[in-house]
Amino acid sequence: MTASGAEVAAMHRAVVLSAFGLGTTSPNPPVGCVILDRHHRPVGEGHHVRKGEAHAEVHALREAGDQARGGTAVVTLEPCNHHGRTPPCRQALLDAGIARVLIALIDPTSREEGGAARLAAAGVDVEIGLLADSARTVLRPWLHSLDTGRPYVTWLYEVDAEGRALTASETMRTLYRTTTDVVLDEAGHLSEGVSAGHGKDAFAIPAMTVDEPAQLLAALHEGGTRSLLLATSPRTAQRFLEAGLIDATTFHVPHPARPTTNTGEAALVYDAFVIDRVERHGDHLRCDTTVLLPRIGDQT
Repeated sequence: MTASGAEVAAMHRAVVLSAFGLGTTSPNPPVGCVILDRHHRPVGEGHHVRKGEAHAEVHALREAGDQARGGTAVVTLEPCNHHGRTPPCRQALLDAGIARVLIALIDPTSREEGGAARLAAAGVDVEIGLLADSARTVLRPWLHSLDTGRPYVTWLYEVDAEGRALTASETMRTLYRTTTDVVLDEAGHLSEGVSAGHGKDAFAIPAMTVDEPAQLLAALHEGGTRSLLLATSPRTAQRFLEAGLIDATTFHVPHPARPTTNTGEAALVYDAFVIDRVERHGDHLRCDTTVLLPRIGDQT
């Protein structure tokens, strides 16, 4: 059965909702869900906030109430099939009388046969793959961590009028920190992107220095970190670059800026990165780049 216009619109909404969990859900994935009633009208929505609390589907079902019966659940990641700190979401969907479920991406951590298979076995109409690429843009750090055993690392920096990389300003750090789990600042201090955002007993930041980037990332991952923002000097970031441990960059370029030509100075965009997005904001440009090499998680 092909997804209807209302279902596509609901998945777009679910992807947007999922992004509200960035910076707080780890080690769980950021997930969004929209409930449509039997007449394809949106009646409930929700997103996962942090580990140990209700998942996106439960929030959406609570808002929908009895209107969920006979309706459709549109969710960015396969409903969970196990009982952890919260009951399995596939059972919540069944108990609510949901007749159809649209899933953007299958959960690589699904246990046993998976939530989608259990829903289908119970007679629910299940469709997989709707707007998968869109959902993956929000889930990429989490998927990356599953593949690599380390956080997804983004280097945040500014570029001066001569085209040289500089440490991001406090204003810039404040602008971007709340969508990441942990920030490494120019003094080598690690802190949550959202202060106390991950709650208790689900997340821990190790007391380590940045002497060995690979060891630091492994310890962060063990504590639940799935995304790390480097708001450091180019010298510190260079250690991560040389080890192949930076996955993306975000930088601001003033207007006008002149790229450097000296081989001893940093280029505007570093080798092995490709520009994904360029946007003008007032008197500067925002540029986003990612590593040119494909990631395993992109195929999930």
